Parts: sequence; C-alpha cells; structure tokens
Amino acid sequence: MRHIIFYTKENCSLCDDALATLELLRHDYPFEIEKRDIHTKDEWLEKYQLQIPVVQINDTTLNCEQISYDALEQALRKASH
Repeated sequence: MRHIIFYTKENCSLCDDALATLELLRHDYPFEIEKRDIHTKDEWLEKYQLQIPVVQINDTTLNCEQISYDALEQALRKASH
C-alpha cells in the first residue's frame, strides 16, 4: 500500500481541499495518509510554512501551487509502478 505524507496545519482551507481530493483518489489508488502538522516540528515549519499543503508521494512532492486532482492522480499512478 502506498504511503503519503501530508504536511498541514489547523484552519487551512487549502489543506482541507487537498485532503478531500486525496480522499476522492483513495478509491482508485489505495493509500495511507500520514498527517504532519508543521507547527509540531521547527524543521517542517521552516521548510513548508509558505507552501502548505504539501503532499509527498514517494519521490514526488507537490506544494499548494501544484496540487490538483490531475497532479495527485499522476503522482499516485507513478508511485504504483
């Protein structure tokens, strides 16, 4: 099963939208989501503060400007090979 790391924070509407999109894709591409609140680790906050949500699928990392249904599906498809 695929493992997705999802960098997020509380009260983030873009994060909620990205998570909803991932849930739609879960039916075709089974995976687990590991949610990481960027406020729980200084390294994550420094790295992702202006980019969240950030989705990491294997060696593909998508930030808030790159996340879309198509981009997530493509990354999931790539991860399954």
